[in-house]
Amino acid sequence: MTESGAQSGPTALRIILGAHLRRMREAAGISRSDAGWEIRSSESKVSRMELGRVGFKERDVADLLKLYGMDDAEEHDRLLALAKEANNPGWWHRFGDVLPSWFHSYLGLEAAAQLIRTYELQFIPGLLQTPEYVRAVVQLGRGLIPAEEVERRVALRVSRQEVLTRPLNPVRLWAVVDESVLRRPIGGRKAMRMQLEHLLEATEMGNVTLQVMPFESGGHAATGGAYSILRFPEQDLPDIVYIEHLTSALYLDKLDDLDQYTATMEALCVAAPPPNKTPDHIHRILKDFDD
Repeated sequence: MTESGAQSGPTALRIILGAHLRRMREAAGISRSDAGWEIRSSESKVSRMELGRVGFKERDVADLLKLYGMDDAEEHDRLLALAKEANNPGWWHRFGDVLPSWFHSYLGLEAAAQLIRTYELQFIPGLLQTPEYVRAVVQLGRGLIPAEEVERRVALRVSRQEVLTRPLNPVRLWAVVDESVLRRPIGGRKAMRMQLEHLLEATEMGNVTLQVMPFESGGHAATGGAYSILRFPEQDLPDIVYIEHLTSALYLDKLDDLDQYTATMEALCVAAPPPNKTPDHIHRILKDFDD
């Protein structure tokens, strides 16, 4: 895999290649149905390919490039290489036994992101959770989970957090959390104190911005609940809004949705005290966790 491919991750590469294929098909005036016929498949398969929701067979990509009139040999080879890289499993593949199938796409996008803006009103953002906090979250509402599975889930979360510290283009994280998140003692008082201290350390990282929405702020714009907005360095990838549910997730990339969620995030950042006030706020809350 090329350095670019390793950085972007398979999910992002599929979306990029799919967008290329869609633009070429439309420029050539070819329908999805005709494209599907060319690769011995269906219109719906072509649609899924163009949306980056399935893997790519190099033979199918080669046939489509020929159908679309791609005569630039260098670009032809680049797109075929992209198809090959897009089929490589991400690092999280080894955690498939404890990873919901619907969450794979998000991990690919998270690894490829340049900026992640998130609002949380129940949990510490995943990229900032301590192992002790993760263990407590994993077991919420799930009954008795084998210790081995719990540790596998903790290892997965810790591995995800490497996007913040990787030497090449670490992700920038901008998080706004409700004060209730910092006061809810998930895992117990000791675990929560460790978590708060970890957040203090995170505020010193150059690529992490943390704001707290205090109780005294009253109501605010994010009435719909927690969500994240991911932005990517590749021009072919639009911003994506990610909303997680109990057993599934939504990925929104339509311009109207992006505008609304981005405006709401901006309003949250304006309504919350500035980031330089966050350490003082956390220190005040820490006093409530003193033994």
